[in-house]
Amino acid sequence: MITPDYVKVMARYNFWQNNQLYSILKLMDDAELERDRGAFFGSIKGTLNHLLWGDLLWLSRFAGGDYPKIESASQFVDLYQTISIWSSERFRCDNRIITWAESLKQIDLLGELTWKSITMDKEVKTPLSLCITHYFNHQTHHRGQVHAMLTAAGQKAPVSDLLFMPEDI
Repeated sequence: MITPDYVKVMARYNFWQNNQLYSILKLMDDAELERDRGAFFGSIKGTLNHLLWGDLLWLSRFAGGDYPKIESASQFVDLYQTISIWSSERFRCDNRIITWAESLKQIDLLGELTWKSITMDKEVKTPLSLCITHYFNHQTHHRGQVHAMLTAAGQKAPVSDLLFMPEDI
């Protein structure tokens, strides 16, 4: 069973990690960000776009609101054309995640979530707490891929250990 405090910590962690990434990404040229590095979504930018799209999709399921509609899974890798646009949208999304997390009470984490799965093309019902855990795990997984790609590109990847997250984030 997860708690509202868990969700708040993970929302803060997500915000911290994305801000650290942007401080590195903004210094890289577009060719480096778009270079196919053999990751599932190809490039650093493609992976970041997938992650942001997924965050917006799941957040719409948890808290309502819109997410970018796409017709095929390949569209989200080019969703935000520049790292500057991605950063603005990422900042907006991360603040929505924090606002949602701060509003939660324990009762809000109970029950099941039902949604129409895009990948399976059917209705799915899963415990809400598992969906939220998946949400934050998905973020960490793909940021780990970006971390590896940054290292391979000769960049100094940021600290990602949850235990070292500053208190004031």
